Amino acid sequence: MYCTHLRIKIIALFFCFCLTSLTFKVNAQTQDAKSAPIVKALYKAMGGVEAYSKIHVIQWDFKTRRLYWNKWTGAVRIEIPEKKQVVLVNVNTLQGKVFEDGVEVVSPSRRKRMLQRGKNIWINDAYWLVMPWKLEDPGVSLKHLKTETIGVGNKCDVLEVTFANVGVTPSNKYHIYINQRDHLIEQWVFFKTATDLDPKFKLPWDNYQLIDGVLLSFNRSKFGPTNVRVFQNFNADLFTMLHYD
Repeated sequence: MYCTHLRIKIIALFFCFCLTSLTFKVNAQTQDAKSAPIVKALYKAMGGVEAYSKIHVIQWDFKTRRLYWNKWTGAVRIEIPEKKQVVLVNVNTLQGKVFEDGVEVVSPSRRKRMLQRGKNIWINDAYWLVMPWKLEDPGVSLKHLKTETIGVGNKCDVLEVTFANVGVTPSNKYHIYINQRDHLIEQWVFFKTATDLDPKFKLPWDNYQLIDGVLLSFNRSKFGPTNVRVFQNFNADLFTMLHYD
């Protein structure tokens, strides 16, 4: 298993999939006949699409960053203590503010670059947390590959996930293992390109926790998102100001 933190940090740079609409043409979502009911059962097991849609704001940590995401508006706050940066960006409009060392970045060109980088960070970090809910997004293709037993007798359906004209790195490929017993994802396998035969890593999805009626996998036994919270009420300054109460 490719689970050293050094490799994970490098590989994480390749996780750039759009969780919102893009400016170029996106193909329709496709899935084969076997994949469709498996994904529907997955959504139901995790609490259902309606419950997930009702979540307003998600907070989580990924590596050394903390993120806040207003799912209803696209507003995102990214705090990067090691770089003394705070990025406030709306991932739908790419409008926002950037702060370094407590001072707002006023250079238009630098602000634009950092807002785009903030969106790319969110794309990556959110995919680690909410990937199951993105399986039926436009441009995503699902194919049932096989049935395989992993771990201690966990019989799983293995779905191949590929992308067409979507995201920052559409050449990536995943294999996701969905347990036939509880219909939850057990692990995912990442390939840098769809033609690769050898994966870059294989990591578990475990430690599912019920939050506001939705099962989310975090604080996993190996690398992944941590310290997840969801809330409906929040100070609006969270997404517009450097400091908030």
